[in-house]
Amino acid sequence: MTVFIIRRLMQSVLVVFVMSFLVFSGVNLVGDPVEMMVNDEADQAERERVIKAMGLDKPWYVQYGLFVGKAVQGELGKSFTYGEESLGIIVERMPATFELALAALLMAIVIGIPLGVFAGLKPEARTSKVIMAGSILGFSLPTFWVGLMFIMVFAVMLGWLPSTGRGDTVDVGGIPLSFLTIDGLSHLFLPALNLALFKISLVIRLARAGTREIVHQDYIKFARAKGLSTNRVVLVHLMKNIMIPVVTVLGLEFGGLIAFSVVTETVFAWPGMGKLIIDSIQNLDRPVIVAYLMIIVLVFVIINLVVDVLYSVLDPRVRLQDVKA
Repeated sequence: MTVFIIRRLMQSVLVVFVMSFLVFSGVNLVGDPVEMMVNDEADQAERERVIKAMGLDKPWYVQYGLFVGKAVQGELGKSFTYGEESLGIIVERMPATFELALAALLMAIVIGIPLGVFAGLKPEARTSKVIMAGSILGFSLPTFWVGLMFIMVFAVMLGWLPSTGRGDTVDVGGIPLSFLTIDGLSHLFLPALNLALFKISLVIRLARAGTREIVHQDYIKFARAKGLSTNRVVLVHLMKNIMIPVVTVLGLEFGGLIAFSVVTETVFAWPGMGKLIIDSIQNLDRPVIVAYLMIIVLVFVIINLVVDVLYSVLDPRVRLQDVKA
């Protein structure tokens, strides 16, 4: 296991380095942040002063070398817009995004797995057909439209839930968490459900497919022949085996929830990393954009490593040292 983890970490360093080069080069080819920072009436001398202050007077490869040198020391540059360390700005927004992604993942597990198992055990039941039809809607409806409909129905028409913001938070170890307060939960519910709809549909289909495949296996038939209750057969024998693909897919999808929560955070004005990156792209705030993408790459790398380890734990046939990086 140690050899595998070391090998994977070395590959991860290479991935992060290549990604940093591609991202930094691509961002530097798009737009001119100076035009966003200076007044339209500024003269050429003022523009040159701003360019020099921002370090944009150097060639891009020199800028990249300086960026890598500072990144090794934990510095990813200062934001052009905020005038603060870009890493600090992102870390400040990170708890909100992670909380939203974890809430969406929990909804996908709690709702999707039971519905998928039920649909797999009773495929001809009318309820199962309704569940599968609903999963198609979850795949088909665009996230921004569903979010707007949630706001219209639950916030505007019914007035049950707030439409924007994060609500009251509680600091735990310096990390603000909203799910620990009633007001925070009410603010969290709609954006988390909106972000989770696609994942719920995915889990339903994964669980149903796994159930239909495993329910006809010999060990399931043998367990039933021994007189074990249906609940024990499902919870002990069936669930453990269908969780192998579900855990693998959900682990990878969790990275997607973090990286692609931009639309949901924008619709619900959720103060997370997604909304920050949208504002940074509009302002051509290059250090924040690059730092955000670097953090997302690291998140995906770590999640992939954790998923490989969990997969080997769930499936004893898989030997960790044989897993391909």
